[in-house]
Parts: sequence; C-alpha cells; structure tokens
Amino acid sequence: MQTDTAAPVSSRRVLEPIERISEILFGLIMVLTFTGALSVAEAGRADVREMLLGALGCNLAWGIIDGVFYLMGSMAEKGRNLRALWGVRGTSDPRQAQQLITDALPPTIAAVLGPSELASIHRRLKDLPEPPKSPQLSREDWVGALGVCLLVFVSTLPVVLPFIFMHEIAPAMRVSNGIAIILLAWTGGAFSRMTGRNPWFDGIAAVLLGIALVALTMALGG
Repeated sequence: MQTDTAAPVSSRRVLEPIERISEILFGLIMVLTFTGALSVAEAGRADVREMLLGALGCNLAWGIIDGVFYLMGSMAEKGRNLRALWGVRGTSDPRQAQQLITDALPPTIAAVLGPSELASIHRRLKDLPEPPKSPQLSREDWVGALGVCLLVFVSTLPVVLPFIFMHEIAPAMRVSNGIAIILLAWTGGAFSRMTGRNPWFDGIAAVLLGIALVALTMALGG
C-alpha cells in the first residue's frame, strides 16, 4: 500500500525479473513448437518460410494477448490497493484500520510492525488527499504491457534467424537448437540468481523443462 501519494499505484517495477524470465521462456517454448515440427529430411524452403511466418505470427499474437493480460493484472492490483486505502480511511475503529493495513502488507513486513507503527500509518493515510474513486492505468503500465509483448516476440528471433541466413535446413536446425538450449539455460540461471539456488542445476532444469513442455505442447496439437 502506498503511504505517500493520493493514488495507490503499483509498487512493482515496470517488469519484475520473474516476469521477464517467464515471458522469454514462454516465447522460446512457442517458437520451438514450430521449429521442432519441421522435418529436416522432407522440408523445403517453402516449408521453412511457412514455419517462419507461423512462428513469428504466433508469438506476435501471444505477445499482444500477454500485454492485455498484463494491463488487466495491473488494473486489478490498483483496484485492490484502492479498496484497501478507502477502507482504512473510512474507518474510525483503530483495530479494524490496523487489520486492513496488515492485510495489505507483505506478511514479513506486517509481522514486524507494532500497534503504534500501524496507528502512525493509519494517521498518515487519513491525512492524504482524497484518492480517486476508481483505478487508472499509468504510463508505466502501458510501457510494461509493451515490454511483455516485445519480450515474447523478440525471444523468437534468435531461434529462427539460422533458418533465414542458412540455406541448408539440417545445419540451420542444429544451430537453432543450440541457440534455444543456451537461452533456456540462461533463463534457468537467471531464475537461480533470484532464488539463491545453484545456477548450473537450474540451467539444466530449465532446458529439460523446456524440452518437456515443447514435447507436451506438440503432442497435444499445439
């Protein structure tokens, strides 16, 4: 909950690290379902062209969809914060106000705040200018949605570039798969930096997870 502004905006960065990793992983899985379905022995340049158009178009479409979902999530978060703020400002019962503030905070932070500190927060929130009646999307929300769309789409490019610049399909497939494995391992290593886990273990796990998800997607007709 914000304590220094009238409107309760999101406290997140435009895109949290886990969101960036998730979008890149999603884009990789989607494009691998297209490149993995390409037959090295039977495919011709027309098949490669069809695969490229399908992979790029699919990831662009899903990038736009994910961007819309991002805006919906931002609006929902702002709405929750706004309802909490109106609830705190609208009650004169100190215990109810402190409970509302505690519910709005992360549990670890709420656990270390005493009654006097919660009461101080309550007073400061009541002294704020009147907040808006309904949540509004900010410039940062739109930038975040655009970032989500671009991440899903751009993650396609390294995997499909070999098919654009290499005329032989078999070598292009090997290079493409190698790039995909490196990127999958990178997402696992990036995740490990946020969790404090072993980057080698998480890198290998991300590669295996990506392969399994691609195989499942293809098996289900995705």
